[in-house]
Amino acid sequence: MADRRSLQAFHPFAKLNSLLDGIAPGCPSSTEAGSEPILLSIGEPKNQPPAFVAEEITATAATWSRYPPPRGTEAYRSACVDWLNRRFALPEGLIGEDRSIQPLPGSREGLFFALLAAAQGYAGAPESKGPPAVLIPNPFYHVYAGAALAAGAEPVFVPATAENGFLPDFAALDTTTLDRAVFCFLCSPSNPQGAAADVEALGRLIELARRHDFIVAFDECYAEIYDRDAPAGALQAAALTNSGEAALDRVLVFHSLSKRSSAPGLRCGFAAGSARLIDGLDMALRVGGAGVPLPILAAGTRLWREESHVEANRAYYRENFAIAERLLGNRFGFRKPDGGFFLWLDVGDGEAAAVKLWREAGVRVVPGAYVSETDASGDNPGRPYIRVALVYDAKTTEDGLKRIVDVLARDGSKAPPAAAVGAGR
Repeated sequence: MADRRSLQAFHPFAKLNSLLDGIAPGCPSSTEAGSEPILLSIGEPKNQPPAFVAEEITATAATWSRYPPPRGTEAYRSACVDWLNRRFALPEGLIGEDRSIQPLPGSREGLFFALLAAAQGYAGAPESKGPPAVLIPNPFYHVYAGAALAAGAEPVFVPATAENGFLPDFAALDTTTLDRAVFCFLCSPSNPQGAAADVEALGRLIELARRHDFIVAFDECYAEIYDRDAPAGALQAAALTNSGEAALDRVLVFHSLSKRSSAPGLRCGFAAGSARLIDGLDMALRVGGAGVPLPILAAGTRLWREESHVEANRAYYRENFAIAERLLGNRFGFRKPDGGFFLWLDVGDGEAAAVKLWREAGVRVVPGAYVSETDASGDNPGRPYIRVALVYDAKTTEDGLKRIVDVLARDGSKAPPAAAVGAGR
């Protein structure tokens, strides 16, 4: 049977609010930046987008009275295509602005509705094939699992642990599961571990999807936040598998201005891929979604065409990771991720550590178990971890990390069991 859990069952922040409900944030005695709580739980950029965003929105304010065009504007689609071609060195003509691009109010909405659109094609499958399956890395972004439940599909969680480089091996699944898969999610660089798949691995997943007739949604919203090497993209891999429209078969790629341009409130992104799949996503959004307003499209057009602010963002996050490397060293399994702005720290018991950090230091982090699913054997790959978002300025980031080290290193390198600090519920 398809999974029957509620949508809220996979929402990490609902769980975190419950965990910390009634616990007053601690006030550290030694800190240079004051004693206010520091919320390192949400991946929300704290640096600002370029000032021209407000200028573009003001200049096009008269268009607020018009419904958003479902496929956006030609200028916006063209900016998206030009950026993809520059960033990933794509073959000329692989992505067409009229057939291959769907503007989105952020990548989250597109990921959700793309699965709803894909699930429609499974309705006529024979009963012997079993319920539709959605392949999801574990840990995962909660929207993936929520979309699977909304579509009436079974989420199949595939481990992405230190043993496999924090990238899921979908090919290791049994043939029966692969044959009933309708959709697969891959975030690269991943949230929360920051692991990036190389172009060969991306190509192998595309070929696997074609053999077993499922769609892959490549969530690349963190692709522009990296230290040295720009992460590979799925469109690069797709171009190596075939030419023309055939290269995009079973492929959808999602990008957003939320992280790239520090504009999560703008709600602006796009999907690129097979014309057939883009048409299906477009129709799903017309039925139950929302278009991107014209002033937002104008601002987004300019953002996709401007790179200096993105380079400044990378420098901002590089400084934060340099601070983390200095303060953490080799403790808690610290490593610089391939991309993104999260630390994925092994503290022994992530839930206990989250309670301890909030109670004693006023630092809010996400227990790794809250962005992971427990398997049939009772193992949850995220249980030992906490996710820490390095989104603040360098001074605040340093203060937050010092508090984490002070609290968690006080009794050794890992947090005590949950029973020793209280469940917080």
